[in-house]
Amino acid sequence: MDQTAPGADGNVKQQEVLQTPYLYTTQEDPLPECLVFLSHYHGNPKSAEVLKAGLPTPDHGKFTPNLFVRAAERAGFKSRVVERRLENIPDQVLPAVLMLGSGRACVMLERVSSREARVFLPETGGTEETISTEELNKDYVGFAIYLKPDRELSFDRKEEARERPTSWFWGAILKNWWSYSQVGLAAIFINLFALVSPLFIMTVYDRVIPNNAMETLWVLATGVATVIIFDLVLKSLRAYFIDAAGKKTDVELACRIFDQVLDMRMGAGPSSSAGAFANTLREFETLREFFTSATLVALIDLPFALLFILVLWLLSGPVALVLAVAVPVILIYAFLIQIPLNKVVRENFRESELKHGVLVETIGGLETIKSISAEARMRRIWESVVGLTARSSQKARAYSTSAVNFTSTVQQLTSVGVVLFGVHLIKENEITVGALIACVILGGRAIAPLAQVAQLMTRLNQSRSSLDALDKIMKAPVERPPSQTFVHRPRLNGEITFRGVSFTYPGREEPALNDISFSLSAGERVGFIGRVGSGKTTIIKLILALFENREGSILVDGTDIRQIDPMDLRRNIGYVAQEPFLFQGTLKDNITAPAPHIGDAAVLKAIRLAGIDEFLSQSAAGLDLRVGERGDGLSGGQRQGVTVARALLRNPPILVLDEPTSAMDMTSEAMLKKKIADSLPGRTLILATHKLSMLSLVERVIVIDRGKIVVDGSKDEVLRQLKSGEFRSPRAEG
Repeated sequence: MDQTAPGADGNVKQQEVLQTPYLYTTQEDPLPECLVFLSHYHGNPKSAEVLKAGLPTPDHGKFTPNLFVRAAERAGFKSRVVERRLENIPDQVLPAVLMLGSGRACVMLERVSSREARVFLPETGGTEETISTEELNKDYVGFAIYLKPDRELSFDRKEEARERPTSWFWGAILKNWWSYSQVGLAAIFINLFALVSPLFIMTVYDRVIPNNAMETLWVLATGVATVIIFDLVLKSLRAYFIDAAGKKTDVELACRIFDQVLDMRMGAGPSSSAGAFANTLREFETLREFFTSATLVALIDLPFALLFILVLWLLSGPVALVLAVAVPVILIYAFLIQIPLNKVVRENFRESELKHGVLVETIGGLETIKSISAEARMRRIWESVVGLTARSSQKARAYSTSAVNFTSTVQQLTSVGVVLFGVHLIKENEITVGALIACVILGGRAIAPLAQVAQLMTRLNQSRSSLDALDKIMKAPVERPPSQTFVHRPRLNGEITFRGVSFTYPGREEPALNDISFSLSAGERVGFIGRVGSGKTTIIKLILALFENREGSILVDGTDIRQIDPMDLRRNIGYVAQEPFLFQGTLKDNITAPAPHIGDAAVLKAIRLAGIDEFLSQSAAGLDLRVGERGDGLSGGQRQGVTVARALLRNPPILVLDEPTSAMDMTSEAMLKKKIADSLPGRTLILATHKLSMLSLVERVIVIDRGKIVVDGSKDEVLRQLKSGEFRSPRAEG
């Protein structure tokens, strides 16, 4: 955000503009259209659907300027909202988006003359017009969005950009440089004010008391009290600036990390358990606390120890040598202790990951653990990892405590040394008693930041470990790199072709698929059958582009699947997973998860097609029925019914069903088959199943065994071969 925005009233206005949905009378959404135009203008074309995909649009479903900036950054642009008078917008930043009255927006392309400008107007069907600047200024509300291509993400430098993964972190920190600079400025004055008290005491002992100068005492006391009040104000401001910068950084980094988790390729993240992965993400809290806590204050105050030593030298000369020896001794010990401490911190980090993984696994599988009486096993594992974590934590505390105790001892010896040297200098009339007292205070003030060096170094190590762990996540390849231009396919026909596809899951040696080739015509209905682990679900995951095939090619409507935007691809596929997953919330929340702003008519149609209208009618809550985490509160069949409704919500041309009735009774299955059959004309159906009864939905059957196609033919022919035993059939039910 531009730091040149006006004061409080301006900031309030700015926040209102940032959260305003920009609509015009045709009920279209102008900001995405402006961004689409600019993406084409800069040679990196994107569609509105792709730009809006995955962004947290408000309830009204329309873009706000804040969302525009986020979408632009994801599309490979740098963007920011600024408050500017129209005449103050420089030509160098054009084209720029202008916010207009009545919730409209346009793109100002160039100034044709001092009185005219060429603009792109979404509201007139996306035309470019030349209008007078006077007319434009009447509609302009004072806010604009600047946008330019991000050079770090251009094709010729994308590899270079990947080599700087920590820019995601430091970039967010540097965005708040102004707040942190205020913290540094406040620290300068706070540490300068710290000199006032010892100098005041020295003056009182050396000047006021010998001369009985009471008036001078009151003047000095008033001045010191004033400084102390200013010191309080500055410390409060410093805390405010740290909190303000920390809040902005916290929000931005949290959003970036969560975006990366959602955007990265399946299998590209850490290979550890979900609990360990969650624990790694939780390490963001360590980074956040470092930049919003007293640790940052201690780090800033550390260099000012040299200032106090310098002042002490000016007051007492040789006495400063005591601190000149003590400071390096403390620093050397603090750095040496970091060698074993760093190792222990990393061990503790890994063990905490393991501990969190066991905890999440236990909570998620609590019902199974109780059902099979596996409590003893889980307690044994838990107590083992807790013991490891406790031991490494104890070691870390022991090292940190030794550093603190050592620093405290040196600090006390330093005070003794200052007094010892000072008394000798007083005896030789080189310094006064007041100067000695001031030296003792200044010595303590100089050592005080060093007393936190060990703790500071520990926090630095913890933060560095956290940053390294998060870096691995932020380095992971994403599905939609900003530098890659995808083919926009808003509507697919449903033709799918596999050509010599082989695939091995990350971390596995045995291939899940081996030289698979087949072709599906648009509107064709195909069933995949085979043993457990034969590769049926893997084929489905590759069709959904959840994983990227390294060998062979997958074509959808004649286009390599890697060239199609994943959002476009999945928008055209209705998918029912083998294990139905529901989110905590209402039934409507779960059904409309792919399209939160879709109309009620589409929701009711999907419910009828999925056959769950009957059980919904039996609940007084209806679509507002609360669903627990992972669908808790619903039976397995009901969960599958909800996921089928979710798959049919957007009327997709391709329907992919992976064991859609495995948890249903025969009556529910028969009802669902009839409903799906009625909705199939014009759709491509891909069905993976163990139930031969479900094959009534398909015309063609492909048998998979150990990652290879065993037989591919018409349903009747394949079933005949299965019954006659012409080849070894997979285990089938029904």
